[in-house]
Amino acid sequence: MIKVSVMYPNGKDVKFDIDYYKNDHLPMVSNKVGDALKGLELDLGVASRVPGEAAPYIAIAQLLFDDVASFQGSFGPHAEFFAADLKNYSNVKGVLQISELITF
Repeated sequence: MIKVSVMYPNGKDVKFDIDYYKNDHLPMVSNKVGDALKGLELDLGVASRVPGEAAPYIAIAQLLFDDVASFQGSFGPHAEFFAADLKNYSNVKGVLQISELITF
């Protein structure tokens, strides 16, 4: 199992429409990638390790897939479409990381 994390850096001038991202963008992604998507979570940054300091990421989407090939095969054909929707919810691009998921 792999986890695809799309992390949106936080900052002074960052704009991020959480409602749009949660109610429109993520359901659209889920619909387009179909059954290849095994799970989806949204983390919303609330704090940092330093009291009073903003979280380093305003939002992190966590998408679960069986393997890299299933992610690439289902997500890849729609990547440009997903990227084009960015203007509807943020002025900052997400940083994508693919990780092997190990549970204990």
